[in-house]
Amino acid sequence: MFCYSLTPVLAQDSEKFLPSATGIVRNVVSQNVEENGVEAVKQTVELEILSGQFKGEVREVENVISGNPYYDINLKKGAKVVVHVEPQDEFVVSADDVDFFITDVKREGTLWLLAGIFSLFIILIGRLKGVRALVSIVLTVMLIFALMMPLVLHGVSPIFSALLVGILSTVLTIYLVAGINYKSTSAVLGTVSSLLIAGILAMAAIKMAHLTGFVSEDNMFLHSVRPDLNMQGILAAAIILSALGALMDVGVSIASTINEVYLTDPKLTVRQLFASGMNVGRDIIGTMSNTLILVYLGASLPLVLLSSSIDIQKFFNLNQVATEISSALIGSIAILACVPVTAFISANLVARKRNIYNS
Repeated sequence: MFCYSLTPVLAQDSEKFLPSATGIVRNVVSQNVEENGVEAVKQTVELEILSGQFKGEVREVENVISGNPYYDINLKKGAKVVVHVEPQDEFVVSADDVDFFITDVKREGTLWLLAGIFSLFIILIGRLKGVRALVSIVLTVMLIFALMMPLVLHGVSPIFSALLVGILSTVLTIYLVAGINYKSTSAVLGTVSSLLIAGILAMAAIKMAHLTGFVSEDNMFLHSVRPDLNMQGILAAAIILSALGALMDVGVSIASTINEVYLTDPKLTVRQLFASGMNVGRDIIGTMSNTLILVYLGASLPLVLLSSSIDIQKFFNLNQVATEISSALIGSIAILACVPVTAFISANLVARKRNIYNS
């Protein structure tokens, strides 16, 4: 069922598929059946289409509950669902020429609610900078969907695409939120340098640890519809993007600290400014690296629980486990590198600014 929702996006012959529609379950009739020798429940659903070309169409659709919670959709009366519309042949004249399949329950309402709460909080707390941060988030998402995704799907290296989007996102985000100044330039240069380090480490780790790039069912389905894509490159791209946010945070923190220290005492030397940045960086790296590790552990909690029922050596050598650990460690190493790199760049740029003003 998951395949139906992704196929129109990923399949090379996407013109054969019609846009998905929204539907509502008007009635559900359930009965026990046997599928391939396994007891299951077959729901016969009276489905009304609420959007799209076939709005108002009412059709009976079957929904089988096999007992696998990963795939099963337990429908109830009044539930809103996402409907895949598939033509029976090349020409679609009316609703009789298409089949309807329920792909999932409709969750957009909850997502919009959470997005609204997030936007409200970031504006109330951050005010003007909060608005700028929201704009930067939108721009980053647009870069991923409007630039990176088309590049990768058209055969451009996923690693190059991720680095390009990462650099553009860094420049747009930091300059938009912090303004165009020496502090922002230092943060941009430090973040981009660390991002390149993360990319190099990702490629090296994938080759040395023989990581395949197949860490979930999503990867396998993507490969089934687009076998031409480089799954290892996509894995490296994912590692790069995952580290980007934390790197920007560290870069801005170090650059801002050195700038504030300089404003307090403009007579400080480059060495002293660098030392101040490193002192703050040492406080940051512990919590920031811990944050990154916890993000990966939280996302991989089922894998963590699996470790209790499998030989520990086998567990750590599982492709998915090794991939998650490598991703977390590469991100943490990049954060560690970001501290001295940004501190060095920022201290020298601040000193240069002072020399320009004094000349």
